[in-house]
Amino acid sequence: MDNQQKPGSNNNRGLLIKVAVTALVAGLLGGGIAYGGANYISNRDATSVPAGSNKSGTATTSNMKVNVSSQASKAFSNVKDSVVSVINLQKQTQSSNSLAGIFGDNGNDSNSSSSSDGKLQASSEGSGVIYKKAGNSAYIVTNNHVVSGSNALEVILSNGKKIDAKLVGKDAVTDLAVLKVNGADVSKVATFGNSDNIKVGETALAIGSPLGSQYATSLTEGIISAKKRTVATTDETTNQQTGNATVIQTDAAINPGNSGGPLINLAGQVVGINSMKLASSSSGTSVEGMGFAIPSNEVVSVINQLIKNGKIVRPALGIKYVDLSEISKSQQKSILKLPSSVENGVVVMETPGSTTPAGRSGIKKYDVITALDGKKISTNSTLRDLLYKYKVNDTVTVTYYHNGSQKTAKVKLTETTSQLNQ
Repeated sequence: MDNQQKPGSNNNRGLLIKVAVTALVAGLLGGGIAYGGANYISNRDATSVPAGSNKSGTATTSNMKVNVSSQASKAFSNVKDSVVSVINLQKQTQSSNSLAGIFGDNGNDSNSSSSSDGKLQASSEGSGVIYKKAGNSAYIVTNNHVVSGSNALEVILSNGKKIDAKLVGKDAVTDLAVLKVNGADVSKVATFGNSDNIKVGETALAIGSPLGSQYATSLTEGIISAKKRTVATTDETTNQQTGNATVIQTDAAINPGNSGGPLINLAGQVVGINSMKLASSSSGTSVEGMGFAIPSNEVVSVINQLIKNGKIVRPALGIKYVDLSEISKSQQKSILKLPSSVENGVVVMETPGSTTPAGRSGIKKYDVITALDGKKISTNSTLRDLLYKYKVNDTVTVTYYHNGSQKTAKVKLTETTSQLNQ
């Protein structure tokens, strides 16, 4: 869910135009001064430039020292050596069309094909923070989207050394992942603060590798803009909203490559993991100073589950579904036979198997689920938001519509599987 603004050529072009205009105006002003001052120059006193050596024109620097130590710089010094760059390596794809590298291959050319040759290349870069060292191992937390799709992972430590990393576990819902590396060269680990204790207006520092490892361990400063901001999360493949995340909002600059790096307080404690930046609104308005971080309390909870199980175990109904808003009003009436008063819910898109919780409870294809235990699905509260408040083996009352009639069913939740939405 990393909706980050990417540097583009259009911005550079605009800058060049500004520079050119500024230079042109300066040139005209300079010319005007030289032309208007012609009589003055010819009538001034003839004071000649002294002859001789130019050695007296040498310069020196002052020995005066300014104490610029601040709490922000102390906090940065306390954390910087635990912040790393994370490199996502993927198998290189080659095209049989030799012109594809020049003109680009959109995959529609029947005369070209692509295949993996087994070679790994850097696909993307992000950030991470070392939070624990135990024996010969060290553990790093980063974003799931930083490591997604990787065939191998590398980490660049703060001293510039590049080492291999192994994925311990990842979770797409919270956008978090844990990596394991050899701890021989790890000298510093970060500590987590209590994200419930942060205050709006307090200083926040973001550390990471914006635009890649060439800018590693960059520091930006801002404030906590909001402690608990609800933002929509979307599926990377379908672009469909899957739920809502409660995150910390900050105006500390967060750019592509900062993802997975820490948001720290002035005590040098990690209070969040930077995850996304709002680059533009739905209306196309440019947005600045709106970055988001996953609260440290949630990060710690997810880390501990990933270390234990390699995944997050969540409850499921055992269905594949789409949001009701994806179905036209005419089909809602003709196929789903929904009353016009029903505006929110999810549509079951496949007949649940007899072994799934929904299937055992009599829920069928094209049924529309509208509530769990009386809590309605709405634009601000998705099925996942409601469902993830429960645990595996909990029993919930599901309200749904079948052929236009409202029904309820008791459903015992099981563990989520990769084949199901919920």
